[in-house]
Amino acid sequence: MITTDLCIIGAGPVGLFAVFEAGLLKMRCHLIDALPQIGGQLSEIYPQKPIYDIPGYPEVKAQELVDNLMEQAKPFKPTFTLGERVDHLDKQEDGSFIVTTNEKTKVHAQVIIIAGGLGCFEPRKPVLDNLEKFEGKGITYMVRDPETFRDKKVILAGGGDSALDWTIFLADVAERVTLVHRNETFRGAPDSASKVFDLANKGKIDLILSSNLKEIGGNGRLNKVVLEDKNKELTELDADYLIPLFGLSPKLGPIADWGLSIDKNAIEVDTRDYSTGVERIYAIGDINTYPGKLKLILCGFHEAAIMMHSAFKYVYPDQKLSFKYTTVNGVNAF
Repeated sequence: MITTDLCIIGAGPVGLFAVFEAGLLKMRCHLIDALPQIGGQLSEIYPQKPIYDIPGYPEVKAQELVDNLMEQAKPFKPTFTLGERVDHLDKQEDGSFIVTTNEKTKVHAQVIIIAGGLGCFEPRKPVLDNLEKFEGKGITYMVRDPETFRDKKVILAGGGDSALDWTIFLADVAERVTLVHRNETFRGAPDSASKVFDLANKGKIDLILSSNLKEIGGNGRLNKVVLEDKNKELTELDADYLIPLFGLSPKLGPIADWGLSIDKNAIEVDTRDYSTGVERIYAIGDINTYPGKLKLILCGFHEAAIMMHSAFKYVYPDQKLSFKYTTVNGVNAF
């Protein structure tokens, strides 16, 4: 039995930052993640993807952010169970919980923090004949190593942040980048959309709007993609790679059976402290929902900080959370 103060389900960026916030309040953390490494989606799906909306970082690679968060959390000595899925959650008479994974690992914790991102997820795939035939042979749903696309003809499809960010990044890597989107406007950040339009106007990428993926072809490996515009006219493009970036289809998995209030595969929380409807269980990051919710990493960081001050009362029920400041060499300190 692993004993800890807080059991964090999910070792992505928000879960890692939660370790730091807990450490400031002298609370110990054990993290469980179904993936074999820390970092969540950032490490598993797009470790080399540039991220532009982290305070203090005009641009940071996803894996670099994970590494920095781990370095920040390291002084507080978090422990991990990786490559295992949480299957059962059993409440004890004193209000604490015992968490059991699919490999029968057991963790006893006073508080449960769900920071599972999108939960169990898989990429949303385009509806195309012979799609599976070319998966891994020119069709991929993530960019693990940008150098794979060096001097290649790359077609990206999508209108969100991932499609925009990778188009911008790969414009300096691939022989030619084409971005295809079914609409005239993008769902992603306006600044990123402006950069994509600017690249297209300068002739550095091809931007094809109001068009959908229609067909794919090749002799054992992808070599062409056919598009269909709103007038039903077809355009055939040479391609070494097709990267459909239509988002992820989330599934909560066993979490859905824990008696929590669920809305569209997300856990409803109270924004005063990001608590769920079950005492001592909190949800932070992309896995929660509330009015005005934004699925941004920095929002998850904020939620982690607020939530920890609420969780403190379950770990230290006889102590009042307060800080006394002193001055050390002219600098305020705890």
